[in-house]
Amino acid sequence: MTETGLITMLDGGRYFEGPRWHDGRLWFVDCMERTLLSATLADERKVHATFDDTPCGTGILPDGRIVVLTMNKKRLFALTNGRLEPYADLSAVAKGAIDDMIIDGQGRAWVGDLGFNMPPSPDRGAVGRILLLMPDGSARVVADGLRFPNGIAVSADHSRLVVAEMDGGTLADYDIAADGALRLRGRIGRMQAPDGICLDRDGAVWVASFTEDAFIRVGRDGSELQRIAVPGRRALACTLGGPDRTTLFCLSAATSYEELRQRKSSSRIDVVEVETAGSGFP
Repeated sequence: MTETGLITMLDGGRYFEGPRWHDGRLWFVDCMERTLLSATLADERKVHATFDDTPCGTGILPDGRIVVLTMNKKRLFALTNGRLEPYADLSAVAKGAIDDMIIDGQGRAWVGDLGFNMPPSPDRGAVGRILLLMPDGSARVVADGLRFPNGIAVSADHSRLVVAEMDGGTLADYDIAADGALRLRGRIGRMQAPDGICLDRDGAVWVASFTEDAFIRVGRDGSELQRIAVPGRRALACTLGGPDRTTLFCLSAATSYEELRQRKSSSRIDVVEVETAGSGFP
């Protein structure tokens, strides 16, 4: 599968992240514009909220509300009846900026704590962690020793969690205990700067590889199964949605690490139909 299968759904953003399919729409944020947006497959887009901090990870509560985290102030907000309301404050638990997030079918939020503040220092090391925020508001650390935890995905049966280690160039694969504790199975796959991820019904992981300019499907054994190239564009995040969950939404940006430091970026969303439907969260 190559770039020729991609169709541009939406263009003209700056830095799209956190895609989640819900109720016939793709929900996502523009980190640089500090906005929460949604769009249909026909590109009927809407801006739902703006933030005073950089939004990034998103999730969907069992009651249908959209939750968005803000990186530097380490807070979560829920979109309730069209208005943002405080949902949680993780500043007492997180050691650094918080990045990506997923909410599972039990309403538990799994949040990546980078362990350092942005911009990252060159010697940051394996200081990243996964925080678990329960529906009652309690939060705790359930994994550590991660090298820049980024995209997070949880299986439909709540038995497995996968997190992309952007600095480690791999995926950390965990078993989830009934109480939310995580046990590391191992690390699977090798790719450059993995960013956002999602799972499909085969247990494979779609990975946005930032510096390979590609979306890569990785099997449970770590083998590369498919690749969708976006030459000259950084792959940021992906999710499976649409009526049958066979539409792969590919978020990318024309930018570089140096340009990002200068806040120069142009983002778009492409779509392609795949054979294996999505499963789990997102």
